[in-house]
Amino acid sequence: MSTVSTAETQHGLGSRLAALARIVNVGQGRADPELLTEAAQLLLRAGDRLKLSPNHTVVALAGGTGSGKSSLFNSISGLELSPIGVRRPTTARTHACVWGLEGAAPLLDWLQIQWRHRFARASALDKGESQLHGLILLDLPDHDSIRALTDPEANRLIQVADLIVWVLDPQKYADASVHRRYVTDLAGHDAVTVFVLNQADRLSPEEQAECVADLEDLLKREGVAYPRVVATSATTGKGVDSLKAVLAESVSAGRAASQRLEADLDRLMLRLAEDMPEVLHVDPAVDGARRAGLTDALCDAVGVSALGEAMENVYGVRSVDWVGWPYARWAAKLRPDPLSSLRLGAVKDEIRSLVGSAVSAQPAEVDNAVQALADGLTGSMPEVWQSGVREAARSRSADLPKALSDELAKVAPPLDRVPGWWWLLKVWQYLLVAMFVAGLAWVGSILAYGVFKAGKPPAEILGDVAALPWLGLMMVSVLGLGLLSAVASRNFVVLGAGNERDRLERDMRRRVGTVAQEMVVEPVERELQRYNEFFGAMATARR
Repeated sequence: MSTVSTAETQHGLGSRLAALARIVNVGQGRADPELLTEAAQLLLRAGDRLKLSPNHTVVALAGGTGSGKSSLFNSISGLELSPIGVRRPTTARTHACVWGLEGAAPLLDWLQIQWRHRFARASALDKGESQLHGLILLDLPDHDSIRALTDPEANRLIQVADLIVWVLDPQKYADASVHRRYVTDLAGHDAVTVFVLNQADRLSPEEQAECVADLEDLLKREGVAYPRVVATSATTGKGVDSLKAVLAESVSAGRAASQRLEADLDRLMLRLAEDMPEVLHVDPAVDGARRAGLTDALCDAVGVSALGEAMENVYGVRSVDWVGWPYARWAAKLRPDPLSSLRLGAVKDEIRSLVGSAVSAQPAEVDNAVQALADGLTGSMPEVWQSGVREAARSRSADLPKALSDELAKVAPPLDRVPGWWWLLKVWQYLLVAMFVAGLAWVGSILAYGVFKAGKPPAEILGDVAALPWLGLMMVSVLGLGLLSAVASRNFVVLGAGNERDRLERDMRRRVGTVAQEMVVEPVERELQRYNEFFGAMATARR
């Protein structure tokens, strides 16, 4: 394989591993914890392997007791490196033979191969085997040994080797311990798995062909789509060159490490996909209609309309002292006033108390509003992500009523503020009152000096009887203007009260919307973004 193709492969694997890291990061609490743990372990192993000697290919010879694995190891290396048991044919420790030592030491340290079990092919012995340069051949402990330390070591190295060569013997090639514990778990690793039917010298050509065909069928049934089976005999050397050719091809391609990691990643992603079926992308932003719906529901929950209506009524009651016809007010004071029990002087405190109590009294409605938003966004999601969105929506629900109460308390109407036109109208009304009083005094003066001749008037006009009709007309006009301005002012008061209510409700709605955005919408949007990031990373990691 060319250097460019290898670089492209590693870049693609790097992108997939980066996506897997995002899955581990954002999938906490959503995906299967065991799968996430495996993913984290794969990331750690991949990071270690990719930075260690890319020029070497680690090939592990694995097999059970008596399969001739160590003999095959010695036959491939051309040296008696791994001890062959006689009384109890087991390999207790991993042995390694390296073709090309330069740069291999850190990789062997990572593989935890003891120094006394490391061997290198001397240059004089490498003649004719340059195609194996870069090979690290491991003779693993027997996976079915009764020795306490062998199985764990074999299991560990089977998980990290770039290429696995399963050495099977004709009598036990269908051994359930191999197929159940290893082969089935490595389904999909066709490119980095080779099966060797060793001790073929014990079989006739017909028996060998039958065993190879039977083994291939068995492997296909267990998920190995394209099994590579090589028949060998470590004793006679038959088939060893064919196995060397397979190893040389893998070494020269330089892709075994990446292929192994890709195969592990493929299998892990299949399991993640089973646990978390692929679903459609969702909009990470809560749309305007749902935001408005949430705000409306919270406004109903905190009684914004009731507060606005209360404000409108209070506005009208307060206007009586300012824009009503003074004579009507003075007359009203002479009879019992049913409104006096309302203690309108403390109405500001009453309104503030109303604002605070309305929110805390409706926690169920607040919760229903939050629940409705979450349900409207999660219809197509897996259940675990639906729960995640609901949890995000409710993440601050305990503080939400108080936050709404505190925020709305800031908009309690400024009841000590009086509109400017109320002042002008009051001045106008009292001016009319003064004119009416002056008219009455003038009429009294004319009656005293002009009609009843009580004396000489201070001024001639104060005793002019001819002025009486005009004075009467003026006084009637003043009363009419007063009544007309009182009626007109009431209409303006109604209009002003409505405007004040609208202003208050708009301000409260804006504040409710701000609280909802901060305490409900933003956590939900973060969870939706997390959801999209998770499944986007799933798509990338699957290639």
